[in-house]
Amino acid sequence: MDKSVLIEYADMKEEIRDLRRRIEKDRRELDGLNEMVVSDSVTCGKKGRKPIRTVRIQGKPTKAIERKQKALEGNIARREHMEAELLELQGQAEEYIEGIRRSELRIMFRLYYIDDLTWYQVAIEMNRIFPKRRIKYTEDGCRMRHNRFLEKIE
Repeated sequence: MDKSVLIEYADMKEEIRDLRRRIEKDRRELDGLNEMVVSDSVTCGKKGRKPIRTVRIQGKPTKAIERKQKALEGNIARREHMEAELLELQGQAEEYIEGIRRSELRIMFRLYYIDDLTWYQVAIEMNRIFPKRRIKYTEDGCRMRHNRFLEKIE
């Protein structure tokens, strides 16, 4: 577990949301394929240059539907696999944060990485959580505690 996975955590959340949206779009398109109907009009015989009558023909383009259905199912499977990998990485990042011994640092990491807050917002939230603390949390103080902790580990 390294720092890059923690930094990518918020991006992974957005990517998972995007993948889920794309999977849902593909599933809706897959459901819509069965309702697809193609129609054409053809002439029945000719008398000289004029057609006797025209007939409208309707049907389903089964080959095209099967080909597109196969491609969409492949896309869905690939995206679901990628989503599973990202969820596993997210789980590792959360386990790493939960493994931090000091409660104060654990809360800071959770606010910064999981909740995707800025250091200023982290300081405000920490002051709200610990109102009786003699020395208030600052943006730089929270960031420096975070950096010192990561330097100790590396």
